[in-house]
Amino acid sequence: MSVNYAAGLSTYADKGVCGLPESFDSKEELRGKVEALAKLIRESQYLVVHSGAGISTSSGIPDFRGPKGVWTMEERGESPHFDTTFEEARPSLTHMALLGLQRASYLKYLISQNVDGLHVRSGFPRNLLSELHGNMFVEECGKCGKQYVREKVIGVMGLKPTGKYCEEVRGRGLRSCRGKLISTILDWEEALPEKDLNRAEEASRQADLALTLGTSLQIKPSGDLPLFTKRKGGKVVIVNLQPTKHDKHAHLRINGYVDEVMSQLMELLGLDIPKWDGPTVCESATPDQKPLLAIATKKEEKKGVKKEAKREGRKRLGEPKKEEEDEEKIARPSDAALHHSLSWSNRLYTAWMCVGSLSC
Repeated sequence: MSVNYAAGLSTYADKGVCGLPESFDSKEELRGKVEALAKLIRESQYLVVHSGAGISTSSGIPDFRGPKGVWTMEERGESPHFDTTFEEARPSLTHMALLGLQRASYLKYLISQNVDGLHVRSGFPRNLLSELHGNMFVEECGKCGKQYVREKVIGVMGLKPTGKYCEEVRGRGLRSCRGKLISTILDWEEALPEKDLNRAEEASRQADLALTLGTSLQIKPSGDLPLFTKRKGGKVVIVNLQPTKHDKHAHLRINGYVDEVMSQLMELLGLDIPKWDGPTVCESATPDQKPLLAIATKKEEKKGVKKEAKREGRKRLGEPKKEEEDEEKIARPSDAALHHSLSWSNRLYTAWMCVGSLSC
């Protein structure tokens, strides 16, 4: 399936600010900033990474709002070129470096806006990963909640039935569940998966360092999660070529390609970047990893998570005054206000996607 997954989403007028100019730090400035980042990571007790579409562009998957992003070109009346498929795309250096950081016990949790499945296919432990917008390779039973990670993309979006049925058997002698399997990919008006969002929020509150990679942080609620870390006294580091919504809240702002930043970072930390030997799925942070074809993972049953009847969907991204008001409310809120803001945004899911891996 072509990586132009955005073509399968429903029509939506306001896709945020697209085509902002890119800025690059000088070679010396970039090195100095990466050295500062390495020091922050060494001193960190709980590092959380937020990934967006920008980490997958080197894998051949276009972002959305960059100079050649899908939506940027759409605004110009142009058609983007796609020269790979989701199945053919390989994890980027950044995907594998994040796996290396996790194995070295630096990275505690990973929160992604990407749907390309490259984090999972890289072997990153699924129990330490929140995929807030779904995964092109994952389908889920609407009855019992079991998830299946497939070798091929599901090919259906918007939480729609895939045409398959659940084969889960809960006990000896019992018949299989036979619930309808559905896509995990969200459309504009779908609520975020509650389990993934709750875990992402909890990790963001616990973190003392939030590192954002390849995302403009325009999408709510995912783009506001790093502010939970800052509110708790932690630091936020932003790595992106374009300006982001929360640059003023960053302790460190790095203007460079994420692959270059991560390559230098791993060198400074004295860590090797794991080699990718093909699609591998790791369910938990343990040494045993299973080949892709053997995968069938159980997801916790959704308690009270009925598909939240479309609410209002992704709230307008392109209203500067409204964005500034929201930002100020989040920048200096009480804990209760911050929690309420994120929960509300889950139900009124504002525009999504920085195709990081399908990033932004």
